[in-house]
Amino acid sequence: MFWDQRTNMGSEVFYQCNFGYKNVGEGNVSHCMADGAWDQITFLCEEIDCGEPLFIPNTKMIWNRTSLIGSVVYYQCVEGYYNTSGINYTECGENGLWTDIKLQCEEVNCGPPLTLPHANMQWTNRTGLGSVIEYICKQGFYQAGGNSLSTCTPSGQWGIVSIICKAKCGPVPALANSEVVWQNVSAVMHRCVEGFHSWRGRNTSLCDIHGKWQSATIRCREIKPPISDLVFLNEKCLRWKADKYEADAENYQVEIVGFRAYQRSFHDKRKKLLRSISDHPEICLNLLPVTNYTFSITALSARFTSTLTAKTSLREPQAPEIVYSEVEAPLPTLWLRRFPNTLDPISFYQVFVCPLDGFLLFDCSSTRNPDFSIQRKSHGLYITAQVHLIDVWKKMNLTVGDGRYYGGFYNAPLQNGRDYYIILRAVSHWGGASKHCCFIWAKVSGTSYLMKVSSLYAAGSIGVVALAMCLGYCYTWFFKKT
Repeated sequence: MFWDQRTNMGSEVFYQCNFGYKNVGEGNVSHCMADGAWDQITFLCEEIDCGEPLFIPNTKMIWNRTSLIGSVVYYQCVEGYYNTSGINYTECGENGLWTDIKLQCEEVNCGPPLTLPHANMQWTNRTGLGSVIEYICKQGFYQAGGNSLSTCTPSGQWGIVSIICKAKCGPVPALANSEVVWQNVSAVMHRCVEGFHSWRGRNTSLCDIHGKWQSATIRCREIKPPISDLVFLNEKCLRWKADKYEADAENYQVEIVGFRAYQRSFHDKRKKLLRSISDHPEICLNLLPVTNYTFSITALSARFTSTLTAKTSLREPQAPEIVYSEVEAPLPTLWLRRFPNTLDPISFYQVFVCPLDGFLLFDCSSTRNPDFSIQRKSHGLYITAQVHLIDVWKKMNLTVGDGRYYGGFYNAPLQNGRDYYIILRAVSHWGGASKHCCFIWAKVSGTSYLMKVSSLYAAGSIGVVALAMCLGYCYTWFFKKT
């Protein structure tokens, strides 16, 4: 009540409902009348109640079922619909009315679905929430993976689909001398059949999106040894046939092992590397004579080794280092130095004494070995010493006519007053073969003689003659007293 606490005639009292209540009667003022009474009014306060909330289509209300002042009702779009206004609640006001709300819930629509290559869609043509589309690969294609179902989601978007459709290419390609080792509908793996090996190229065939095979490019070649037809040429070169890719280079390791049955201490062991792109590689070696060799050639990439055995023949002996002398002494001492290569095949040295009496003949290639006892009466050519190589280390000194025996030959004293030529012959024996090389070592003078050599002209020093005679020829020398 609102009044001034006066109760005399004409006084007024105003009535106001408490908060949460409203006047449901008539009038809200009472007056003090002349008869000393307040006039009667129908003022009546009732609790404010907003009643049932506003109904909004395609929504559901979330509230505690009270509709008094301050009560709040929340609206939520039902499944398949979504809020387009953004405001989703109303409140019971002091006026007993729910506040105005313009909520609208529209149906979820995912719209037209995606079209995928090489796939058809199976669905009911509905685009609302929960609608499902199944993608199926077209005829001639198959599903190679991925998800084939797409569903319309509450966000209004179709779910992601990842189906992969690949073409069916039909029969797999046939490659010469190959077989299929693995296959599925889109890929084939080939390998060469037994007896053949792959020669470059790709070993898989792939089915493309157009239904055509991208055929493998592998080539199958007959397996052949990477090294074949190994031959030994001119006693120094090796040649073979190489089975490899035309343009590729191959690395070879050449191992040489040589031995001599007649010389146990001898050994010749070497290794060489060769890189070649040739189909017929060749390597030439500095080989030693009268030697049994084993050659092993390995193709390093293929790890294949081919072996060949061969032997080198006997060659003319190597010339020793000698000093030609012209002496007038009954016991001339002569000197030689063996060729620096101690692996030379010389068997022994022979020293000939050639008296210059009348007409004499000396044949370096003759196998006759006349000794002093045989030639003593005729005073002809004889061997005065034979020295085996085992008795010669690096150099040798020999005194001609010292009266000793050398290799079974008597080194007879030279006769005073006579002229001699001392001839050195190097002899090599091996496997039934024999090679000789002769050198004029010295002239022992007693009287004056001239030497004439058939088919040989010694211009300059006698050492040039000796060197020329060691080139593999046999000469017949004629000596005549003048």
